[in-house]
Amino acid sequence: MLSRIFIFLALASAMLFAAGAIEGDVTKQPLNMSAIVMFLLFVSGTLGITYWAAKRTKTAKDFYTAGGGITGFQNGLAIAGDYMSAASFLGISGLVYMKGYDGLIYSIGFLVGWPIILFLVAEQLRNLGKYTFADVASYRLRQTPIRTLAAFGAIATVILYLIAQMVGAGKLIQLLFGMDYHFAVVMVGVLMIMYVTFGGMLATTWVQIIKAILLLSGATFMAIAVMAHYGFSFESLFQAAVDTKGVAIMSPGGLVSDPVSAISLAIALMFGTAGLPHILMRFFTVADAKEARKSVFYATGFIGYFYILTFIIGFGAIVLVATNPQYLDASKAILGGSNMAAIHLSHAVGGDFFLGFISAVAFATILAVVSGLTLAGASAISHDLYASVIKKGKADGMMEMKVSKMATIGLGIIAIFLGIAFEKQNIAFMVGLAFAIAASANFPILFLSMFWSKLTTRGAVIGGSLGLATAALLVILGPTVWVDILGYKEAIFPYKYPALFSVSMAFVGIWFFSITDSSDNAAKEKAAFEAQYVRSQTGIGAEGAVDH
Repeated sequence: MLSRIFIFLALASAMLFAAGAIEGDVTKQPLNMSAIVMFLLFVSGTLGITYWAAKRTKTAKDFYTAGGGITGFQNGLAIAGDYMSAASFLGISGLVYMKGYDGLIYSIGFLVGWPIILFLVAEQLRNLGKYTFADVASYRLRQTPIRTLAAFGAIATVILYLIAQMVGAGKLIQLLFGMDYHFAVVMVGVLMIMYVTFGGMLATTWVQIIKAILLLSGATFMAIAVMAHYGFSFESLFQAAVDTKGVAIMSPGGLVSDPVSAISLAIALMFGTAGLPHILMRFFTVADAKEARKSVFYATGFIGYFYILTFIIGFGAIVLVATNPQYLDASKAILGGSNMAAIHLSHAVGGDFFLGFISAVAFATILAVVSGLTLAGASAISHDLYASVIKKGKADGMMEMKVSKMATIGLGIIAIFLGIAFEKQNIAFMVGLAFAIAASANFPILFLSMFWSKLTTRGAVIGGSLGLATAALLVILGPTVWVDILGYKEAIFPYKYPALFSVSMAFVGIWFFSITDSSDNAAKEKAAFEAQYVRSQTGIGAEGAVDH
């Protein structure tokens, strides 16, 4: 294992230093030695963590949940690290740079889902589940159909989310090292596969913790530097932004201009957070429900603080980057696209050294998130599909881990290809699509399985399938894929955000097909709700609940 890591480090070093001789078609950037050094230091450190974690990952529980030994504070930091993705750091600051005030829609939307998790999901999830949220959804329902549906919903969410991270990573490496975008995406995919395959959840957790600390520190410095430039006066900062881009930058309606899109986006961001498989999976890494609740409390604080910083960073880019020809191309567009606004701002406020630090942190952000995503997707394949559906719960733990590692490699390859295909999309918007899938396919089943006694397998399967199919179909027929990717002149479905329609379809479908289900199985499933509810509220019978 150690020899593999050193060989990979040597290859990574060779690739990065060779990148100075490679020029991308989009961006030609002088080689930044401080960025390369910090990048290599981070890769070296995280691969060292992977080696350390690999020696401690012996069982399936170790691989999926780090043995349940993560504290609430550590898990809160790790959740924040998982959630503060490339979409948050690069995408939202880029949206604020482009649209000003309206960039807050995503910042607030990403945040408001956390009270739902805190009050409705976290403790119940920890008390009922083991490795994945499908454990909860199938607790009193039939295993095979529910786990199959939950696994496909999780995989669809993971793949869409992975697209955003891969695009961010590719653009970042392209901007810093002049490396070909495709080559950069491949390198990220290889690193991601190594972290998850060898280190499992323990390595992924500590990579996320370290990355969260670095990202919060770097973003804090950037925000303070921007505010210091304007005497710590928001009025002065906003006035400078208006002088640069006009008063429209402070007006709502530039990003979402109609009520249907606004409501649809809000539903996706609120309920999608509570349906993200890589976030829900983190609640199984703590000892009990009390620590799960602490995790959400700490994570909400860190994430809320971070989103305030991204808003300042976005406006800082308007006044310090958009007015500097050094960061613009011949058409006055920002080098590397709007996703790189925060990276250019780091150079504007801190020079080459801080640019190197922020670039390494941004790359750490992407690697930490893709590792968590890949682990969640691989867990859905190995634990839900292979162990629970194919092997009917009788799979050998070591074989289940092998299947998970093979799934990791497969997901890594898929992420690489999709990262290349979606190169031109704003990554915050791509995550919005992932949230729509999570809100439509995952959240309704999870929520109703915990709180509605009349839920049946038939209702969950048909309603959840309708939500997943509707969300996926409307994404394909909508403007982003149908027009921007496939090249048609006009979209069949006129709205960019499908959640209003797909979430409604899921809830209505689940309700209707459950109340009309009069089978014997349905009666048993309804009768089993009371015992499930007691366990979800008290933790009696849950793993780690020996003190009850």
